[in-house]
Amino acid sequence: MFVTSAFAQESAPSADTSHAATGGDTHSGTSVPAEAHGTFPPFNPETFPSQLLWLAITFGLFYLFLKRVVMPRVGGIIDVRNDRISQDLDQAAKLKGEADAAVAAYEQELAEAKKNANSIGQQANDAAKAEAETARKKIEAALDAKLGEAEARIASIKANAMKEVGSIAEDTASAIVEALVGGKASKAEIAAAVKSVAR
Repeated sequence: MFVTSAFAQESAPSADTSHAATGGDTHSGTSVPAEAHGTFPPFNPETFPSQLLWLAITFGLFYLFLKRVVMPRVGGIIDVRNDRISQDLDQAAKLKGEADAAVAAYEQELAEAKKNANSIGQQANDAAKAEAETARKKIEAALDAKLGEAEARIASIKANAMKEVGSIAEDTASAIVEALVGGKASKAEIAAAVKSVAR
């Protein structure tokens, strides 16, 4: 324990008297002065006025420090944050409006694109049908021409065959008459008989 020199001088005579009173049984280093057995200084009623005065002064200074230094800084920080929040909210509202406008424009363009796609598809369908119809007519015309040519060939072949059939029929009839009758018939009679049967 740290002891001041004044306290040591004041306590020294009392230690000697206490030593003399006890007959030398106690040591001077272990003796405690009678005045030192008082109350704890903060609880001493004699020091209450000075303690209250220093409490008021300390509280006042602390209050002034809070009012003049701390609270303006905290208020400034809160104001800055409020300004930032309001700016962020305004920016978010602006961006939301722009996004809504972009979505509306996109949906309108999408609807127009669908309409254009439908009209283009219809035009392409109509054009394909027209081309198919033109190609069908050309093919039908070509088939009709080929059919006419085939019919003409068939007719010529049939006519040639009929001519040959007539001569073959005349030869066959002449051979049959010779075999059955034993005589020869004239070609004019046989031709007339074949023509009458062919009709």
